[in-house]
Amino acid sequence: MSGGITVLRAGPLATIQDAGRFGMLRYGIAASGPMVRSAFAVAGTLLGGRAGAAIEFTRTGLDFRAEGEVEAAFSGGAFNLSVNGEARDWNSALQLAAGDLVRVAPGVWGNYGYVRFGREIAVPLLLGSRATNSTVGLGGFGGRALVTGDRVPFGDAPEQGGAEGGGSAAPSDAPVRVVWGLHADLFPGAMRQLFVDKPFEISTRLDRMGVRLARGETFPQAGILSLVSDAVVPGDIQILGDGTPIVLMRDHQPTGGYPRIATVISADLDRFAQMRPGSLVRFEPVTLTHALAAGRAAR
Repeated sequence: MSGGITVLRAGPLATIQDAGRFGMLRYGIAASGPMVRSAFAVAGTLLGGRAGAAIEFTRTGLDFRAEGEVEAAFSGGAFNLSVNGEARDWNSALQLAAGDLVRVAPGVWGNYGYVRFGREIAVPLLLGSRATNSTVGLGGFGGRALVTGDRVPFGDAPEQGGAEGGGSAAPSDAPVRVVWGLHADLFPGAMRQLFVDKPFEISTRLDRMGVRLARGETFPQAGILSLVSDAVVPGDIQILGDGTPIVLMRDHQPTGGYPRIATVISADLDRFAQMRPGSLVRFEPVTLTHALAAGRAAR
């Protein structure tokens, strides 16, 4: 089958993502996949579970032209969607015809949005996944982010997979829940208390690897900690040598040698990923039992 889209405008780090490349961390390969898994799932549900990989775009949006008839579903943070200049509902599915011009313009909140199609994006499977890790040039569209002029081809329709679910990652003043990390006990009690007492600011230094946090006070004593590198996971909060906290995200490095004071629980990582630079975030420690229950409730 033929068809596809031509990218007319792509913001930075617009990439092809599927559910992710799991089971490869022991070989030094992060799972990657959507930064906001709930929004990715919602787009699949809007297509009745018959959806392929997605194009993940960042807060500046995405413009493209359909090169054939195809069903498409859009979800994620608040964006403004139009087809041939006519406004359409966000978080919706619609039928596109050949030549239709689709514009996804920036909205009022969120860093990531998704468009999934009723046809599979025809890029090669690499280690069982179409997910892109552009930091290391792996998977997706030649291992890189999409740019203006790229033609993304479609293959066959995906097999019926059933509804995928997915909740909301809308902004909230609620604290982001964490469990204390593997190295939390290495930090003095006063430093741990400071970690939860005062909010941090989401800095402008964020990407699919990690989000740096800013605050007038950092953790200068963290620099004295020297650790052997070991495996890390999305949501881990490392304290860098200069005392700056960084939250690891989907394209994280496989191991880290900085101390990890805490880990954002899975149920809150989507909401954290959608927080824009300048937003304030406060962390709330919870138990592992609480984290597991919240994860089940969020599915």
